[in-house]
Amino acid sequence: MNYQVFARKYRPQTFDDVLGQDHVVRTLRNAITQNRLAHAYLFVGPRGTGKTSTARIFAKALNCPGGPKVDFDPNDPICVEIAEGRSLD
Repeated sequence: MNYQVFARKYRPQTFDDVLGQDHVVRTLRNAITQNRLAHAYLFVGPRGTGKTSTARIFAKALNCPGGPKVDFDPNDPICVEIAEGRSLD
């Protein structure tokens, strides 16, 4: 049997899955749809608030094939690499 930490097993994979951070998700979605991306983003806050999950979702949205998209396919090979922490980008 493969043991996996609960938080990692049920980690959000898309912007729609993120709970309790509506203002952050809205800001990141707007940046992508309006093509107004900054050169850097800081994800700060207490432990367990979704910083890593949100940053990975944002990375998936920016690196998906065909350019940045809010509604990306989380099963795309690039997205899977990012979710597993194996992507070099």
